[in-house]
Amino acid sequence: MRYEAPNTTKEAAALLAKEKGQAFVLAGGTDLIVRMRLGMTEPDLVVDIKNIASMQGVTRTATGTRIGAATSGAVLGENKALIKAWPGVVEAVNLIGSDQIQSRCTMVGNLCNASPAADSVPAMIAAGAKAQIVSPKGRRTVAVEKIVTGPGQTSLKKGELIESITLPKPLPRSGDAYLRFIPRTEMDIAVVSAAVSLTLERGVVKKARVVLGAVAPTAVIVPAAAKAIIGTKLDDAALEKLAKACSDMCNPIDDKRGTIEYRTKVAGVLGKRAAKIAFQRAGGS
Repeated sequence: MRYEAPNTTKEAAALLAKEKGQAFVLAGGTDLIVRMRLGMTEPDLVVDIKNIASMQGVTRTATGTRIGAATSGAVLGENKALIKAWPGVVEAVNLIGSDQIQSRCTMVGNLCNASPAADSVPAMIAAGAKAQIVSPKGRRTVAVEKIVTGPGQTSLKKGELIESITLPKPLPRSGDAYLRFIPRTEMDIAVVSAAVSLTLERGVVKKARVVLGAVAPTAVIVPAAAKAIIGTKLDDAALEKLAKACSDMCNPIDDKRGTIEYRTKVAGVLGKRAAKIAFQRAGGS
């Protein structure tokens, strides 16, 4: 195995593109190193991106917030401006593992690991996040929901890596929330998760996005759930329609962590609860 620690994104992309064997990006390493120790992954090349300045830190821009790909969950959890703008996204990232893991894990690593139960992914999608992808041929920007194509699979091409995630500047009277259900009180994988982002106008939901996790091969956007609450003050009837839409969109597996029927039911429950929290954060009453 060869280890490289480039200082620029361009160098990192070139290393990945030239490698004929299996190449992996190392940010926090909380998934990659575990898989290597278990013998599940045997890289020919590991590219460590932690030395790349453009992949570190949180930067506010005129249009939103830029988060470097190697920025840890712990750093995001301490950024007051980000917490104020997108509390649901920060909550989701901060659910990834223990305090020790938080000091290493990254939002982009969670995304590229491509687990159907990844915590940060539904929240990012609900927020309308975009990924800035770099390759030797140039750059492109892609909506986060287009990155993961299936369990353990992404749309990234050979030589491509994500440099940063951009969250848009939230509109006035907006709020978001992320909830998950797990068998234990902490440090477990989501059986079902739900993220909701919405914007109010005169106390009524004007815009909304509802996303489910762990109920399909990838995170699922539920347009019918958003439609159910747009134009309402989140009354009980609207919430019941949202819950039904969430349950109808589920295509989960049946395993020891939860049955298909259970996951389908819980998806609706979590969708309602997340919508209520987002509504309150947006100033709804």
